Amino acid sequence: MDRKLLRLLQADASLSVAELAERVGASKSACWRRIQKLEGSGVICQRVTLLDPARVGLGLTVFITLRTSQHNETWARQFRELVHDMEGILEVYRLGGQLDYLIKAVVADMPDYDRLYQQLISADFSDVSASFVMEEIKATTQLPL
Repeated sequence: MDRKLLRLLQADASLSVAELAERVGASKSACWRRIQKLEGSGVICQRVTLLDPARVGLGLTVFITLRTSQHNETWARQFRELVHDMEGILEVYRLGGQLDYLIKAVVADMPDYDRLYQQLISADFSDVSASFVMEEIKATTQLPL
């Protein structure tokens, strides 16, 4: 039942408890208790509304790769604080391998990217590279359950 609920909620979090209960074959109260338990345990992290970036004036998606020679906790903490507060940055990953960080950002246009870039380079990187999305082929937030 949990997997069915999670699949349904990932596809449409606006479904009512009554609709969810009907689709998973449970009572409304049992369904609501399961949802509350999944939220309480952290399986359901949050419920959000997804927006189309282009329709809100953010038509350029960019993936930024970063390398740094600063591999210490002080620098890492400052970097986390910097990117956490930067508008337009959607995701940041610390990587193993040749690259240290990967950032996904959305911006309005190239001048807006340059604004973001100027903020990022204050973190003292040894290399910054960007790739600009020409076509989104697949994007989903749904985990395979």
